[in-house]
Amino acid sequence: MADRRPIESWLTDMDGVLIHEGVPIPGADAFLKKLREAERPFLVLTNNSIYTARDLHARLTRLGLDVPVQNIWTSAMATAQFVNEQRPGGSAYVIGEAGLTTALHDVGYILTDHDPDFVILGETRTYSFEAMTKAVRLINDGARFIATNPDNVGPSTEGALPATGSVAALITAATKKKPYFVGKPNPLMMRAGLNVLGAHSETAAMIGDRMDTDVLAGLEAGMRTFLVLTGVTQADEIDRYPFRPSKVVDSIADLVDLV
Repeated sequence: MADRRPIESWLTDMDGVLIHEGVPIPGADAFLKKLREAERPFLVLTNNSIYTARDLHARLTRLGLDVPVQNIWTSAMATAQFVNEQRPGGSAYVIGEAGLTTALHDVGYILTDHDPDFVILGETRTYSFEAMTKAVRLINDGARFIATNPDNVGPSTEGALPATGSVAALITAATKKKPYFVGKPNPLMMRAGLNVLGAHSETAAMIGDRMDTDVLAGLEAGMRTFLVLTGVTQADEIDRYPFRPSKVVDSIADLVDLV
């Protein structure tokens, strides 16, 4: 890392890096404060497509973490940007919640179940058989299949919940059509985030708690990667992967001095 240019821009995952099970991780507030004081461009990323950036801003504020709305980048926002670049002003049948529908409305998309350009699948608390059946039929009729992220399960206080990846697999089994996943580990989400910041991968870093999504996406986007051990991936699991992060640290607190 010594021969690389200084880090000027930061991208960081949210769950497992800044917060864990609804509680701020020690050092998260200091890291965010240092970013603001140093006037470093940064984005907080999440694969979760349920919430809008305003929702997440309010949630983080309640936890004592100051992240402006414009510094939040979700898989729903990346998905809306992607489909609008592919087919500007198009239409979509959506299975998802406000985070996804709001992002699509913001780029001028029409939400419809009549001959849509895309079927877009995101997270929702209430996956319905009726909605999935409609999605299957629309895809069979020619709609292009997009999913916000490939995560198979999501967390809840009661335990694991089936998430976008699991439901996408069901629809794929019924249609023989695989979706294009926009969120991590697709480096598209990272590159789009860098473009939002006006940053270059050579002087940017990604912080995450998962080797298979955060680190992989950052690596494939050409960024430096930091793995924190406060989330999903544990220290004894790192060597199982054919790639490594630039650096492994105990938590976000260990990165404050690098800003």
